[in-house]
Amino acid sequence: MAERRTITGFSNPTVKFMRSLREKKHRKREGRFLAEGLRLLTDARETGHVPELLALATGREPHPLLDALEAAVGDAGGQVLEIEPALLAKVTGKDNPQAVAGVFTEFDTTLDTLDRSSADIWLVAQALRDPGNLGTMLRTGDAVGAGGLILVDDCADPFSVEAVRASMGALFTQRIARASWEEFHAWLRQGEGETGGQLVAASLRDAVPYRGAPYTAPCFVMVGNESRGLPEAYEAACDLRVTMPMKGRADSLNAAIAAAVLAYEVLDTFE
Repeated sequence: MAERRTITGFSNPTVKFMRSLREKKHRKREGRFLAEGLRLLTDARETGHVPELLALATGREPHPLLDALEAAVGDAGGQVLEIEPALLAKVTGKDNPQAVAGVFTEFDTTLDTLDRSSADIWLVAQALRDPGNLGTMLRTGDAVGAGGLILVDDCADPFSVEAVRASMGALFTQRIARASWEEFHAWLRQGEGETGGQLVAASLRDAVPYRGAPYTAPCFVMVGNESRGLPEAYEAACDLRVTMPMKGRADSLNAAIAAAVLAYEVLDTFE
């Protein structure tokens, strides 16, 4: 079990460091990100990701999962801190923070880390700006057994506190890659043939109904920006364009919901 240190002041350098990770520039500089919640950190531990720094709120209720998490941090040579709940609220930016938070090393997010043959379904988001949508897509990927989420062009930061929270632990079960459109398209087409991939997008341009469409594995399901959708050139580069019926007044679905609908249809096709 790691030795605990008790911190009572906000001016403590470690507390300031943890709080700084709420900002993208500091996460980028440090290569670290913040996650909170016992369930989320347990998911991380069970998938081989252990925080290098664990902060526990004083006065919290004991729990065997918390004991297991603390032991894992100690075995990995990490630090364990005890801090007042009000101080933890300053760190996480929540008025009612959960009783535990951790600092993790950011993952390698280059395309070369992905093995496209490891899964039949992959999710792709282009210029997705809402961290909540990003987290939802990670959860969807986990639910359908996707290999991971590829973020194309200028997307929200997957390591932001908001995206990590919205992922409900799926950040640790899904591979994440970031690339420009040119990099992603070249990477995808390098695998033409047995190791290639089918790029599918929701579209109104020369599209077929999404139900029963000819999906093939590995299938890369791509959605675009929340307000603009996919650029026309990107849609034109897809192997398959599908459309979903809209029975009401809305002319489109939320990007993350559209990705989920398509992913489940693909999953149904492959099962």
